Formats: sequence, structure tokens, C-alpha cells
Amino acid sequence: MAITEIPTRESGPSVAPEPADVAGEFETPGRFNIVDKIATAVATGVPVAALGAGVWLAWDNSLYWKDVVIFLVCYVPTGLGITIGYHRLLTHRSFRSGPVVRALLMVLGCMALEGPPIEWVANHRKHHAYSDHEGDPHSPHIGHGDGWRAPFRGLWHAHLGWLFQDGFANQRRYAPDLLRDPVVRFVDRTFVLWVLLGLAIPFGLGYALTGTLDGALLGLLWGGAVRILVLHHVTFSINSLCHFFGSQDYVTDDESRNLAWLAPLSFGEAWHNNHHAFPTSAAHGLRRTQIDPSALVIAGLARLGLATHVVTVSDERRGEKRRAV
Repeated sequence: MAITEIPTRESGPSVAPEPADVAGEFETPGRFNIVDKIATAVATGVPVAALGAGVWLAWDNSLYWKDVVIFLVCYVPTGLGITIGYHRLLTHRSFRSGPVVRALLMVLGCMALEGPPIEWVANHRKHHAYSDHEGDPHSPHIGHGDGWRAPFRGLWHAHLGWLFQDGFANQRRYAPDLLRDPVVRFVDRTFVLWVLLGLAIPFGLGYALTGTLDGALLGLLWGGAVRILVLHHVTFSINSLCHFFGSQDYVTDDESRNLAWLAPLSFGEAWHNNHHAFPTSAAHGLRRTQIDPSALVIAGLARLGLATHVVTVSDERRGEKRRAV
């Protein structure tokens, strides 16, 4: 079953929200303590160190086809867990699914180590409510000063810096539906378990393919740490690069842009201007030439009866919002 996209407030406010609102119900003051900062630093820093080890091994001719296979086997499902599970299903309700499919997609998203699903969804919904206005958690355009350094400060903040600041979205305000969902709450509470499973799988694959501990550790390196690093920075680039570089096919009240070269790596998420124009659409690539693997997977789930109420955008709606050339 497919339903037609309708306008929602998720497209962003028509004017910038009042500062009092931003500082009140839209924030969770003091939420981010030193333990959170250390955990974030470890989650984002350790994969960088691992990449250094991986580059050294590759330079020393120690990169084998098995490592590439393990990387891809782990990268693709966990990436789809973020794009289809966290983003299109939970955040924007672009389609519906049963509890088993919903749980599986969330578990894969947890393995990406981008945070528990309810926190991720709340922050992203807040981003859409205030996109590139005061109150956006990770806009590269707001509050970064003037002068030639401002764009660099903004891009750093949008890409990674915002993860180390207070002001994460209030989950009761932005994700009350998920807080009421027992399946979502269970996966959210057991987030660490799924992260560990996401590391155990490449370790096990490495051992299964080589029969050695060294092979298992290389599997953990490429299918665990390096895979997490690449997926992190692809996702972070949607927040930063896709609000700074690229084309704008549709009129929106923010700086969201389509970045074609990033679309394959991000499973279609880099058609970001399209997404901000039609946030509930299950497809972000709205032209045949716009690669969107996530939309193809959702269409496949629908054909199997595992996804229903898939949101589509009518030609009329697209025409209304198309930017004049």
C-alpha cells in the first residue's frame, strides 16, 4: 500500500522560532555530562586510530579481499539500519512495518554506533523543526560568527562538534510515539548489547574465513572500527556538507542541498534538498538518475508485504515546490 505525501511541519518553520522556545521545552539542559563526552570521544576517536592501523596494514600489503568483503558485509546492513530504520521509518514514518522488521532495522542501526534510536530520532526531528534556524542542533550556518573562519567553524560544528555540546532534543517533546512503543524502548534500552554484537560479527567472520586469531582481529578492524568510522563520517557529512555544497532542486526555507557523489555511500541520504522539501517521502532520490538504494530496499520490503503505507510524492506536489531555473 502506498500513500501520498502531505505537507507537515517537519519541513521546518516558516520563520525562525523564538529564542525563548528554543531554551525552554525544546532543550534538555545539563543532559550532557562528562561521562557522555568521554563515551562520544571514544566512539568517534577509536575508529580514527583504527583507520591509521588499517592504512599501515594496507600499505604493507596486508589488506586482503576477505577484509574488503567483511567491511562491505558489515557496512551495508548497518548503514541501511540508519537510513531506513532510524531515519525513514522511525523519524519520518515514511512507511510502516511489523514489530520484527522494525526491531531488526533498529538493531542494525544500533550497530552503527550513532546513539540509541530514541535519542537519534529526537535530535533529527528537532533538526527538521528548526532547520538552519536558531534551535537547529547542527546547522553550519547559525551562531558561528562572521569572517572567513565562520564557514569552517560552522562545518566543524555540524559535522562533529555538536555531539560534544549540551542541548540535545527533549525526547518527551520530539519522540513521544517512540517512548510509547515497547519494541523501540526495548531496543533502545539494550543499545550497548547490539553495539557489542556489531563488533562480534566481523570478529566471527574474520575467524570463519581464515581460521586464525589474526584473521579475526583483522575482521574486527575492517568490519568493526573502520566500518564505523566511514559510516560515521558519511552520516556526519549529511549534516555538514549537505547543508553547504550541492544543488537545490526544490524551494525550502533552509540550506539543504543535494550532493550527488555522496548519494551511493549514504544509501540515498545525500539527496538532502529533496528530503527537506518532502520529509515524509520514503524515496529521497526523486529522479531516475538519483541513486537511492534505501528506497529500493523499502520497495522490496513492500513487495514482500513487510512494508506498508509507503509514502510517495505526487508529480503535482513536486511541481509546486520545484525551484525555477
